[in-house]
Amino acid sequence: MNSAESAAVVVGVDGSELSLRAVRLAAAEAARRHRPLRVVHGFIWPLLHVPLSAAPDGPPGGGLRNQAEQLVAAAVAEAEAAAPAVRVSGEIIDGEAAAVLLGESPTAALIVLGDRGLGGFTALVVGSVAIQVSSYADCPVLVARGAERTDGPVLVGVDGSELSDQAIEFAAESASGRGAALLAVHAYRHPASTGPGDMQPLVYDEAQLHTDEDRLLAESISGVRERYPDVPISRKAVRGKPGAVLAEASRQAQLVVVGGQGRGEFSGLLLGSVSQSVLHHADCPVAVVRAPR
Repeated sequence: MNSAESAAVVVGVDGSELSLRAVRLAAAEAARRHRPLRVVHGFIWPLLHVPLSAAPDGPPGGGLRNQAEQLVAAAVAEAEAAAPAVRVSGEIIDGEAAAVLLGESPTAALIVLGDRGLGGFTALVVGSVAIQVSSYADCPVLVARGAERTDGPVLVGVDGSELSDQAIEFAAESASGRGAALLAVHAYRHPASTGPGDMQPLVYDEAQLHTDEDRLLAESISGVRERYPDVPISRKAVRGKPGAVLAEASRQAQLVVVGGQGRGEFSGLLLGSVSQSVLHHADCPVAVVRAPR
């Protein structure tokens, strides 16, 4: 995460109801983090060389540029109503939505966007812009999806990797800001490997396996207990597919946090299979924490 005091929470808008939901979520996050909020709209039409101004005989306020200005103004007003103490600004940036948000990410504290926008196919659970931004952003990405809850814990997926540690830190900070508990979940299917190329035993004791995996989980969250003494922290190690386990647990959570790529996933993947699964199936907003490039 960008540590500069001036780093803003950035939210992408396209005029859809889903993007206005993202605006409200972003305003709340900016208030909790004592950050300014930037509302940005990727204005793709100049790239397509279409007329931007109102037709000479058209209604006042017509034209694509005017429409973009109106939707940004509406989003800014929505944010100011949701979080009056937050300094809010709006900007139209020429370019495709994902590219514009990725351009914002190196200096942003957090990118927030809806799971689908006006241009998304209704059959898609999560739109291409959300996937692209979650895959490439240089800061954490928060996708507004599922139910809006103010109760329940902040849920974080843990697998013992370095990126998982960053996700735990983000989740603990989020829980502290929300006055919520933190639930750390570690889902496992086989004994954890301790290094690349390790052979997993064909026969193992199930009870001992659970003890070992629970120990890994306990060690992973030990540091945040000291750094966030105000946050009640509980842990749960369960056997199962991580994506499915986290999606099910998200039904009682107000936020789920995952690392962009976990232990055992191919290094060439920009967005790991677990984080993709959670993005598609979670029942609450999802934060994806990626390693800085």
